[in-house]
Amino acid sequence: MSAVNAETAGRRVEEVLDRLAEKGDADASAAAEDVVRVLMEFYGSGLGRVVDLLGRPGARPPADPWAALLGDDLVASLLNLHGLHPEELEARVERALSALPHPVEQAGFDPADGVLRLRVTGSSGCGCPSTQESVRQAAADALACHAPEVTRVELEPAGAREPALLQIGSGPPSTGAARLTPADAS
Repeated sequence: MSAVNAETAGRRVEEVLDRLAEKGDADASAAAEDVVRVLMEFYGSGLGRVVDLLGRPGARPPADPWAALLGDDLVASLLNLHGLHPEELEARVERALSALPHPVEQAGFDPADGVLRLRVTGSSGCGCPSTQESVRQAAADALACHAPEVTRVELEPAGAREPALLQIGSGPPSTGAARLTPADAS
């Protein structure tokens, strides 16, 4: 890919917008201008975040600039979008999962279809389907910017756990020692 400077890129965008306007389709022309505006805002926000994270002029730069950049969802998504993220998939998945409100662990990833299977490792509420779905959705949202290779998240059902039985009796269990009966108490 050849390096593109701002002047060349701006000229190419103007040419495309002019061609659309010449065709007389005002809706298509307006839509194209909206797309350009949204993309400019998106990239402008990303560049602004990079400047903020690395420190404004005169500010002390962070000790590890990559940590600041890779921990930011917007910057990480831009790096991923362009194939520039320096971390391997495994590290990016772990980064995304570590930020979730419920602890999960990987149960497997199939790169052929992009499915990541997860298992909840701690309490995620009542265990009802809506809570499980919120855990799955939170993982999918976090992975969308950090690991776009993951196209679907499946949550393995939590292992069927039997509730602990609580034995309720009138006193402590007999250990072979003499027990006091109501008649002895008088």
